[in-house]
Amino acid sequence: MFSFDTQLRVRYAETDQMGVVYHSNYFPYFESARAESIRQLGFTYADMEKMGVIMPVIEVQCRYIRPALYDELLTIKVILKELPVHHKIEFHHEVFNEKKELLASAKIILYFMEAKTMKRTTMPGPLLQQLKPYFN
Repeated sequence: MFSFDTQLRVRYAETDQMGVVYHSNYFPYFESARAESIRQLGFTYADMEKMGVIMPVIEVQCRYIRPALYDELLTIKVILKELPVHHKIEFHHEVFNEKKELLASAKIILYFMEAKTMKRTTMPGPLLQQLKPYFN
């Protein structure tokens, strides 16, 4: 299993009139955490795009448990429970506040696709090699 944590502080522009993070603003948090988790492995989305591979989101499930509030420092956890062997990669996310209370959880599925043909492909070899040690 691969797991990675990143943090961000809730900005005023991300909240509603009550100072609560608006529900759709969690999705950029998740995307940022995914990108940083891949970067931590020594790889980036830009690297993948140079290889001709893109990763569109094809499914999202999100459960909101407690509100995230303006100026809170959030921890966004990224979890890969399985090593992708085909075209699909499934990211699990958890969002915690500073009290370590679970605020939201999500499952986001992306596909590896060839940018030119839009056909499904497998994970680029260099990224696969970086992830393999986490799944012994």
